[in-house]
Amino acid sequence: MLRIGLLGAGRIGRVHAINIAGHARSELIAVSDVNEEAARFLADSYGAKVLSSDEILMDASIDAVLIATSTDTHSDLIERATAAGKAVLCEKPVDLSLQRAKACLAMASATGVPVMIGFNRRFDPNFAGVKATLEAGGIGKPELLSITSFDPSPPPVSYVKVSGGLFRDMMIHDFDMANFLMGDAPKAVHAVGTSIVDPEIGAAGDVDTAVVTLTYADGRIAVIKNSRRAVYGYDQRVELLGSEGLLSAGNVLEHTVSKATKTGVTSAKPEFFFLERYMRAYAAEWDAFVRAVLDGTRIPVTLKDGVAALVMAEAATQSAASGQPVSLAF
Repeated sequence: MLRIGLLGAGRIGRVHAINIAGHARSELIAVSDVNEEAARFLADSYGAKVLSSDEILMDASIDAVLIATSTDTHSDLIERATAAGKAVLCEKPVDLSLQRAKACLAMASATGVPVMIGFNRRFDPNFAGVKATLEAGGIGKPELLSITSFDPSPPPVSYVKVSGGLFRDMMIHDFDMANFLMGDAPKAVHAVGTSIVDPEIGAAGDVDTAVVTLTYADGRIAVIKNSRRAVYGYDQRVELLGSEGLLSAGNVLEHTVSKATKTGVTSAKPEFFFLERYMRAYAAEWDAFVRAVLDGTRIPVTLKDGVAALVMAEAATQSAASGQPVSLAF
């Protein structure tokens, strides 16, 4: 049984608490949050204790921590947890500073303690199915990848100002998905971004609509499209063209009922947001972490993977500002 300390009791912390408590091989022991009321509610819901982050990290009875705190605390908590011998599952991104993330990677790696980064989309059954079919040779060599990721509505500008920007906060999931599906990192990034959804996002120094082209050493290409507004729901699609065919994963719909008449065919909208769309992925992610720690299986999304996605996000931010492609160095 894996005994867990949960750092962070906000929206994503509550999702993780469900999976920790619901897994046959893990137990939620303690919860911490700067908002003690939120920590108390979550702890009481699952029979856990409320402790400070320091107390959780010093508690020898706790085997692992799940870090769901604000991004600016991630690197520090990863370092402290691994130094204490506790396995870590940390929400993305590793940090908003690439330099700080690289330092965290060096320090945590030296301990030999397992660290997994929460790129949950790898565990979505649809995207995982694309990867499995690709690896089985289903479409030959992948040549052209298209990733669509549109939010239903933009976040508050107060969030945008501390998020690190669309490329580090939102598109970082898609950078990791590109690495996951292509099996390699690109050699260059070319980004174009604009703020046409909400002018206040532009005034805050960010973009809300962006397209990124990734080019690979062997000539392959990936295109990522992001928007902060898709009025019909949470649009999450992948299309991968290979030398021998095409793989695609479409949206998960609110229901499977469709209507066909002489005037046309209608169906349901996509699931509205990530909590609905990716609940199965979060559960599969947690199961993979538990098996990696208890059974010694491979960590499926490493701290190095997290830094690689941040390298791409940093390059995209620079490219969008300069209008020029940026070469990558990992």
